[in-house]
Amino acid sequence: MSRRPWFEALRLVLLGLAAAAFLLPLLWMLSFSIKPADEIFTGRLDLLPSSLEGLANYARAMELRPLDRYLLNGVIVCGAILVFQILFAAPCAYALAKLRFPGRSLAFGLVLFALLVPIQVTAIPIFLMASGAGLLDSYTALVAPFTASAFAVFLFRQFYRTIPDDLIHAARVDGCSELSIVWRIIVPLTLPAATAFAIFSVVAHWNDLFWPLIVIRSAEMNTPPLGVMAFRSGEAGDRYGELMAGSVIITAPLVLAFLFAQRKFIEGISLGAVKG
Repeated sequence: MSRRPWFEALRLVLLGLAAAAFLLPLLWMLSFSIKPADEIFTGRLDLLPSSLEGLANYARAMELRPLDRYLLNGVIVCGAILVFQILFAAPCAYALAKLRFPGRSLAFGLVLFALLVPIQVTAIPIFLMASGAGLLDSYTALVAPFTASAFAVFLFRQFYRTIPDDLIHAARVDGCSELSIVWRIIVPLTLPAATAFAIFSVVAHWNDLFWPLIVIRSAEMNTPPLGVMAFRSGEAGDRYGELMAGSVIITAPLVLAFLFAQRKFIEGISLGAVKG
C-alpha cells in the first residue's frame, strides 16, 4: 500500500525540523563570523549583517592565529591515523570474516569489548609511555594511540561477510596469497565501507580535543580544536567575530569532505548491515 499523503507531509515536516535543529548552530556561527563587533551582542536575531565589514573577521583571524598551520596539522594527523587504521584493520577483519581458526569467536568478542573502552580509560598509561619515550609534543604522540581501531575491524568484518566465498576460493586457485586477496580483491570491492569509516575516523580525530590537550605543548603542533581554543587567550580577548571566523575555517574542510563522499558513506553504512 502506498503511504498516505498526510503521512508523507508529516514525515517531511519532522525531517525538516530535525535538519533545522542541527543546522541552526552552524548558521549562527556563520552569521557571527561575518558581523561587525557592534552587531554581535544586540537584542535582535538577525542572521545577516547590515554591512560587509564583518568579512574582515576572516583576515584578522588568520593574522591572530596560524590557522593554516592548524589545518595542516589536522590533515597530517587524521591522514596518518586513517592510513594506519585501514592498514591494520583490513587484514584483521578479513581473518575474522573469512578464515577458520581456533579462537576466532573469542577474538571477535575481544574486538566488541574494545569498542566499549573509551580513550579516557587508557589515557594515563599511554601518556606515561609516551612521556618516557620522549614522544610528547610530536605527531607520533597524536597518531600512535589510534592506529589500531576496533570499530574499523568490526565495520570491515561485517562488510567482508557480504562477499561470496566462491570469489575467495577462485582467487586461491589462481595462486593468490591471503594478503593478495585482501589488498587486490577484498579492499577494492569494499570501497564504500572504507569511505564510510574514513568519514567517521576523520571527523572523530579532527574534532578530538581531549588527547591533543594532554600531549601537545607548543603552539606549532596545535590541532584544529586547540587552534579554536587559542582564540580565547588574553591576546584575542573577547573578539567573537574572529573566533567564529576561525571556527568556520576549521569546520569547512569536514563539511566539504562529507558532501563530496556522502553517496559512498550512505552506501557503506547500508550495505554493511546486510549480513551479520
